[in-house]
Amino acid sequence: MEGETLPLAQYLFKRLRQLGVDSIFGVPGDYNLTLLDHVVPSGLKWVGNCNELNAGYAADGYSRIKGIGAVVTTFGVGELSAVNAIAGAYAERAPVVHIVGTPMRASQESRALIHHTFNDGDYQRFDTMQQYVTVAQVSLDDHRTAPSEIDRVLLQCLLHSRPVRITIPVDMVPTLVPTAGLSLKIQIPPAVRQPQVEEAALQAVLKRIYSSKKPMILVDGETRAFDMLHQVDHFVRMAGWPTLTSGFGKGLVDETLPNVYGVCTLPYKAFVDSCDLVLVFGPHFSNTNTYNSLLKPSDETAILLSPNSIQVNKDVFRDLPVGYFIQQLTRQLDISKIPMHKHDLVHPSLKTTPEVSPTDLVTQAMGFWKRLSPFFRSGDIILGETGTPGYGVNDFILPPHARLFKPATWLSIGYMLPAALGASHAQRDLITCNEYHDLSNSRTILFIGDGSFQMTVQELSTIIHQRLNVIIFLINNDGYTIERCIHGRNQAYNDVAPWRYLKAPEFLGADQEGEYRAQTWEVRTWADLDSVLNDSQLASGKGLRMVEVFMDKLDAPDVLLGLLKAQILRDNTQSSRL
Repeated sequence: MEGETLPLAQYLFKRLRQLGVDSIFGVPGDYNLTLLDHVVPSGLKWVGNCNELNAGYAADGYSRIKGIGAVVTTFGVGELSAVNAIAGAYAERAPVVHIVGTPMRASQESRALIHHTFNDGDYQRFDTMQQYVTVAQVSLDDHRTAPSEIDRVLLQCLLHSRPVRITIPVDMVPTLVPTAGLSLKIQIPPAVRQPQVEEAALQAVLKRIYSSKKPMILVDGETRAFDMLHQVDHFVRMAGWPTLTSGFGKGLVDETLPNVYGVCTLPYKAFVDSCDLVLVFGPHFSNTNTYNSLLKPSDETAILLSPNSIQVNKDVFRDLPVGYFIQQLTRQLDISKIPMHKHDLVHPSLKTTPEVSPTDLVTQAMGFWKRLSPFFRSGDIILGETGTPGYGVNDFILPPHARLFKPATWLSIGYMLPAALGASHAQRDLITCNEYHDLSNSRTILFIGDGSFQMTVQELSTIIHQRLNVIIFLINNDGYTIERCIHGRNQAYNDVAPWRYLKAPEFLGADQEGEYRAQTWEVRTWADLDSVLNDSQLASGKGLRMVEVFMDKLDAPDVLLGLLKAQILRDNTQSSRL
């Protein structure tokens, strides 16, 4: 109502709540303590993390499920600890709001020599550092403009699907501001139609499609970030063309469809190269997402449907809302004008796994990853950490409404464990609000190597404390296997200290009895794996469940084994010359 006010901190948190944030991550520090007093009164759940880096990773994972996430840190030491996570969110289009509690305005204006600074009176250095990994920034130092500045920055977060930074001085936290702004939702404004550009783009795309003899679809990861998923799914079903995803795009289309063949890996290169049209939704052509560009379609064959532009050959049509454009393309496309070229692609569900003996040791070459697919349920969130799991999860065949995160571009090892915490919280929040496809028994399932696990293991305690339904498959291959494959297969720098990993839940606070008791399993043979996957306590138990899978330190998916063989060949050649 007119004339009503509330504390500035609550205006900020209520705005986040309106945008879909139910849980907020972070670490308390002396410049954000009074700010944190307003989290719960604003309707949010506080999730305290073990450190700021993990909190940033968790907010990133949360945002990829809920559409936006938030993390709170203190000034200087806290925010810089989180910067690696914020940078990763920037690189991979995760909309994260980084809220920083800063010293009082009087301290900043007087250039006071206080803690968490460089002791030189310069308070703007952290602002400058963060400008490179956020798309918008603001310091809330004026109560008259603070609400509109919050709204401006949050809109930029949504518009670009990238992080923003909001700083709030301690003395501004309780400052009263009008509530009036809260009555209007923050939302991306509808694009102004460009009829001539739109028509020219449609005709250019249709002309290429109708002249095509062998078309295919590639779904990449930025379809998630820009609200294209529904339109892309409809187009894939309607067109019926062979469809692949990038690693970044895995799980963004229904993999049970007969024309969806999974991740575009090196064995598909010949097929991709043989197509005269590759319709790419949400392109994200980093080297790690395209196998060093080997699987990037050529400019001559590709049509790129990006968030605000359509590229056909060298022609770029700008300022086109891609979701609306795909709707128009679907409506006008006449499938009968495209001859369907026969191809010899085999749907992943029809491929068989090698025969194994129950007593044989588990290996990736003999189908470890594919044998896990029946374990997954609709609604599960699956994460494959950088390393061998990041490549192995390509083999999964996901059920409808399952989501998968795997390395795309940033590749900061250790990210996936805190991201699993954030994603699982988002999953729980959606289930609580009855917004999760009526799938209340969904789990979050993490595949992580021993080296990556050691990076961020502390957040296991938060998963336990929050009683989240998380299953962890820890691949114990005695160190950094992916690095061994690239270089230094026998070097000590690729070793990690041997841990008793299955003791971690107990050490980090898991219950020893009751429905949330610590549950762990060990897998060495195929018989062990079958027994574990058929254990109802693993599939349907509550809380944290952890499986340690032992593998040889040089056991890896095919693409990494290719690097390993090249390394061995180089070493042998060099040795023969000595």
